[in-house]
Amino acid sequence: MKKYFLMLASAAMVAALALSCHKADQEEDEDVEIEPLKCELTATTDNWIFESKPEFTLMIENPNKKAVEANVHIWIATDKKEAVKDKENTIEISGNSRKKVNIKTNEDFEPGFYTITLKVDKEYVLKSGGFGISPFKISSPPDMQPDFDSYWAGVKAQLPDITNPANVELTEIPSKSSSAQKAYLVEMKSVPDGPTGEPVTVRGYYFEPQGSGKYPVIMHFYGYDSNPPGAMYFPSANPKYAEFYLSNRGQMINARSADKRGDGIQKDFTNTYGDWFAFQFGQGKDGWFYRGAFMDCVQAVNFMATRPTSDMKNLFAEGSSQGGAYSYAAAALSDYPFTAIAPCVAFLGDFPDYFQIVSWPGNTARENQGSMSDEEMYRFLSYFDTKNLATRINAAVIACSGLQDGTCPPHTNTAPFNNLPTADKKMYYYPQMGHSIPSDWTGKYTTFFNERIK
Repeated sequence: MKKYFLMLASAAMVAALALSCHKADQEEDEDVEIEPLKCELTATTDNWIFESKPEFTLMIENPNKKAVEANVHIWIATDKKEAVKDKENTIEISGNSRKKVNIKTNEDFEPGFYTITLKVDKEYVLKSGGFGISPFKISSPPDMQPDFDSYWAGVKAQLPDITNPANVELTEIPSKSSSAQKAYLVEMKSVPDGPTGEPVTVRGYYFEPQGSGKYPVIMHFYGYDSNPPGAMYFPSANPKYAEFYLSNRGQMINARSADKRGDGIQKDFTNTYGDWFAFQFGQGKDGWFYRGAFMDCVQAVNFMATRPTSDMKNLFAEGSSQGGAYSYAAAALSDYPFTAIAPCVAFLGDFPDYFQIVSWPGNTARENQGSMSDEEMYRFLSYFDTKNLATRINAAVIACSGLQDGTCPPHTNTAPFNNLPTADKKMYYYPQMGHSIPSDWTGKYTTFFNERIK
């Protein structure tokens, strides 16, 4: 590990992330109330991404009449919690004044993601969250197996023929239809949960424009279902597009009773998979949940290709978290080339590093790996890794990541992004965001898609 040196000095700064801190130790008359210090940590870049040398400013405000001495403890670590620097310094702040403390290094940091933690005095810890150094220079080399392509070709061969009426059923949803578009519940057959067995029925909501001609197609993929069997929201669609909201096996529509869906169709559906990530994990690539779930995405694209209003030359996909991984999977594995995709805070990226950075889902993987060695486990996971899927994608890509994401950390989002062969790609980092969808994201990817319609 390269050595880094921190320098603390008075300085000005640019962007702000407000934080609070505890009062400093000070001697005051017993009858005078001690006001807590007010602290603010800021960075010299808006998105907390730096080329090589990170630089922050800690501003400490002393609202008391007397001067105080505050002990500032700074700790910087990699996203794998490897310590980079640990330094303490005592700062004197005059009464009723503010002091800006510049935090910087005199040596370059290696490309990667880091955390900075500050403690002002001994009792209160300030955490800024994460920052990045030259993320597009991070090396996350593909590790797919030699049979990666033939493996997925064999799984796709199991997909039932979607042009056969016996393999798909459409039920109109009158309460959600209009003169501009009709809404349908789609029930279609997808691959079995293994190399043998019966096809699995998966479902989605399809919105078909009622005007003449063909329309750009947008595939929407859901994140990891967090509330089964609770109520789910019914999506909306723009009649300028042909849109499909897929519920992969065992999730969303497939895990809800009629009264929890809001579509008015009197059918109850139940999740039979339990914990999806754990489902048949010990069986490896031929039995794991995502083998079938990825094929559900491919089958949904195949379904849209059968519809008369679908313009498959303008094919788009978006999704966040698990839905981001599905966007990568659909674009990599579908027989129909995508125009652009928008994976946000994407799941399932760079498993060997992923399991070292955060606890879940690595802890679930280890609880269910059975007799597999770690090497064998990572070998099978490589078939599902977004960093490997990304190498098969020629579509334009717009992606986003939260620097404080403890579920799908920025490294796992950057790994597939860096392996994309396309030059038409954009990544947005949100410094204050954890595992969530930014408020401006729909507008960003919609504009990105519209600019690429042929």
